[in-house]
Amino acid sequence: MNNKLFNRIYQREKYLSKIRPFYHSDIIKIITGIRRSGKSCTLKAIMNELFENGVTKEEIVFIPLDNRGYKNIETPKALEKVIEQCVNGKSFCYLFIDEVQNVKGFEKVIQAYQEDGYSIFLTGSNSYLLSDEISTKLTGRYVSFEIFTLDFYEYIEMKKFNNKPVQDDIYLELDEYILNGGFPKALEFDDSSARNLYTKEVINEIFKKDVKSRKIVRNIALFERIQSYIINNFSSPFSLSGFLEYLESIKIKTKATTARNYIDYLKKAKIVYECNRFDLKSKQSLIREQKYYLADLSLYYATNVDNRLSYGPSLENLVYLYLLSNGFQVSV
Repeated sequence: MNNKLFNRIYQREKYLSKIRPFYHSDIIKIITGIRRSGKSCTLKAIMNELFENGVTKEEIVFIPLDNRGYKNIETPKALEKVIEQCVNGKSFCYLFIDEVQNVKGFEKVIQAYQEDGYSIFLTGSNSYLLSDEISTKLTGRYVSFEIFTLDFYEYIEMKKFNNKPVQDDIYLELDEYILNGGFPKALEFDDSSARNLYTKEVINEIFKKDVKSRKIVRNIALFERIQSYIINNFSSPFSLSGFLEYLESIKIKTKATTARNYIDYLKKAKIVYECNRFDLKSKQSLIREQKYYLADLSLYYATNVDNRLSYGPSLENLVYLYLLSNGFQVSV
């Protein structure tokens, strides 16, 4: 008898250990992160754990809104209908909804089931609704957990889990990890050109679904120029005024507010993270002197013709992500 609901799920204990204390709570659990970082697999790992510990299949309701059979669920009414069909009159369930942002106005439906005591787990691929918008509608009713792409330890362990060979020279593995990045799905491909192609498609998907579909970018060419600049200068000190001077030097004029907004979209789509400078004398964060780090190094190496290893900025980026994923607050 199979004691798991889903087979071949790599357990990312770094995140499960943080979520585990809330498994049975009626506090809504929201899992965020860049697309393809492993949020859906984290949901499945949680369901496996619940099942292994005595929760029945009937008590677990899983609604993957990006999957076939569920993509037509776009309204709160449709969402409530499918939940009711799955719940089938039970007074308590563990409710898992993947890619919940596909349903505009889902909050009232979720809130109703939360008030009935259900244990609810949600995932979303961007931080528009899962920070700014949802915080005002579900204040005090949720906790959020951010999933990052694989760190180096997870990268090695997942290769072993997938029965992929691990080189004896760990430094060669590190070079490969830096170049190919930590998107979990990419590990399925042995060929690095296939991994690069996969990563490029992830970037296109993020732009299409998390930025362009929201119709917030009016000047696509300018946005792509800003995106390219931020990605190509990761780990470097950034000055908005200096960047505007650079744009002017290549005959591109724009307002500071527009450039700042477009950088914000990159942050909200989880493509980059902003790290502010900390002034030791004033004990304050200097918001005008920051660095930008990539959500995954493959965002740089997969999109550049010259992908020679640059250890300085790459290792700095890796350290930043490692600290952030382990709950540290980081300044430069």
